[in-house]
Amino acid sequence: MPIPLSPDLAPITRHARAMYSSRLLIAAVHHLNVFESLTNGPLSLADLQQRIGLRERPAMVLLPALCAMQLLAYDSDGKLHLTAIGRHLTRGATPTLMDYVGLEKNDPGVIEMAERLRNDGLPQPEPTGIAYVKEGDVPSPMDDPEVARFLTMALAGRAQCLAPLVAEKLPKHSGHLLDVAGGTGYFTYEWLLVNPQATATVFDRPSVLAVAKEVLETFCQSGRPGAAGVKERVQFMPGDMLADELPQTDLLLAASLFHDWPTETCQVLAHRFAASLRPEGELWIHDAFLNDALDGPLAVTDYSAQLFWVTKGRAYSRREYRQLLHNAGLIPSLDSFSTQMDYGLIWAKKPHKAEINK
Repeated sequence: MPIPLSPDLAPITRHARAMYSSRLLIAAVHHLNVFESLTNGPLSLADLQQRIGLRERPAMVLLPALCAMQLLAYDSDGKLHLTAIGRHLTRGATPTLMDYVGLEKNDPGVIEMAERLRNDGLPQPEPTGIAYVKEGDVPSPMDDPEVARFLTMALAGRAQCLAPLVAEKLPKHSGHLLDVAGGTGYFTYEWLLVNPQATATVFDRPSVLAVAKEVLETFCQSGRPGAAGVKERVQFMPGDMLADELPQTDLLLAASLFHDWPTETCQVLAHRFAASLRPEGELWIHDAFLNDALDGPLAVTDYSAQLFWVTKGRAYSRREYRQLLHNAGLIPSLDSFSTQMDYGLIWAKKPHKAEINK
């Protein structure tokens, strides 16, 4: 079945996210003194993090970005040092571009980025903004129908572009797919289209699922071969993935999900997802991945800065994800597949009971 492909729209998303890394750079130079902290020689990641007063998440947003910009690098001892370019962001360099970069140091976005970095987010809940993740026991922002519709439809175009590619990379299967935090459901609908014997569940907040059902109606009426029959093979399950029981499944898709959360929550989610898999089931993660060395690529560190701004999370590397999956009792594959827009896929398998008992 032909896939309705669009060109890779990465240039659009890269330019849209670049403003966040610009704020990171200016904050690093003029508010956190990152470059001046390295003028006397390389520092370990832990020492530099302590010197500039950052916790783990903001450090793992800022420092990979500065490496991706070719301003910092790791030496053979694993310490961070100034590159030949980065030295020109110190006061003692000749010439220095500190003052040039500093033209925007009082920009409200830069000042707020510096504050967020120092506090691992804003110290008080934001009165406005686009942070849609749930906070503790309070209701999820995505339970508000207007908010849920706005964000779900804002992300719809991206999902519509990527879903056919993901559907082709996921295993061909006659079993069941669980799409957690499935949003519009595009990834599910496209997968069901290429797996005509399979069934699926889209799991999300009730207000999000109301939008997903509307999208499904449009999808089924698209005239594409087999699209009309998708509706009878998909169900919608409202719930909270952090608290509610998840149904048993053969495949679980976590698309653009883990990056909304800090590492501790990611580990909780990995365990919950692993528990919902049947033996030999597979957990697939579709996301934008940092290099395992945590030094880029630039497009993903830009994205990580955006995620830091609007969620509780950041971008993670494949190595970090594989460790999460291993800790959850799964067997991570070394396979990695690219899709588009700087995203890719990795996966892990739940061992058979006989393998667990070995």
